[in-house]
Amino acid sequence: MGSKWNKSSLMGWQFVLLPSALILLFSFYPMLQSLLLSFQSGKGTVYQYVGLANYGRLFSDPMFKQAVLNTLLYLIVQVPIMLMLGLVIAYFLNMPKLRFKGFYRTAIFLPCVTSLVSYAVLFKSIFAVDGILNKMLMSIHLIQEPVAWLMDPVWAKIVIIAAITWRWTGYNMIFYLSAMQNIDPSVYEAASIDGASKTRQFFSITVPMLKPIILFTAIISTNGTLQLFDEVVNITNGGPGNSTMTISQYIYNLSFVYTPNFGYAATVSYAIVVMVAVLAFLQLKVGGEKQ
Repeated sequence: MGSKWNKSSLMGWQFVLLPSALILLFSFYPMLQSLLLSFQSGKGTVYQYVGLANYGRLFSDPMFKQAVLNTLLYLIVQVPIMLMLGLVIAYFLNMPKLRFKGFYRTAIFLPCVTSLVSYAVLFKSIFAVDGILNKMLMSIHLIQEPVAWLMDPVWAKIVIIAAITWRWTGYNMIFYLSAMQNIDPSVYEAASIDGASKTRQFFSITVPMLKPIILFTAIISTNGTLQLFDEVVNITNGGPGNSTMTISQYIYNLSFVYTPNFGYAATVSYAIVVMVAVLAFLQLKVGGEKQ
């Protein structure tokens, strides 16, 4: 019996060994190297150990502070809007009497599978000075002259928030929709017999039962927003005047646009790691089940 167990265990390890080695090689080893790199500084490939100097530089770097503020603004404004929209849309698409469900679900989820660059360029063209939005607003006489949406710090942020919301709302909707379909219909039937309205059922039954899924989507949406890069680079390129630049774009600029400083870029990247960990912990503490 023991030899049989050892044989099966050995066979299992043979299946696990190669994937584990690849994960260590391509994930954990680069993570360790980047952590070591964050304690070094230099240009090109010539580095010297500087201890915590790079981390101290973060607190006096005005551009890093601007990138953090911009990223947190996207997070605070866009994530709640996106999650609420996804939840409401999923609720309506889960209604038994709704016709053409497949079409609506596909149409709302479709932006998630489009290319990040192509949809960002699409939004850039729509909100350009000579874009379709300005032409439409001028044709109905809401504005007298074209608006430079992407050259205004406030409007540029709004455009980016709208773009992210358009792309990722359907992604979260799928999670909510699949969870709603696992709720026993008899729960809603009992609530209807007791006289609960559809609104009351939504807030008293649907939302509480979807709490683990809402927490999950909040965490992954937070993680994705803190790493926001493609939309900003392709729509505004961080402008005007760095007013839309995110932390990820700043890391890219430190590595490939400004004089290369990979050590400080690695330090900024670990600032994202800390922010993700702290916010995920807070979300778990606030929204997680109490044991």
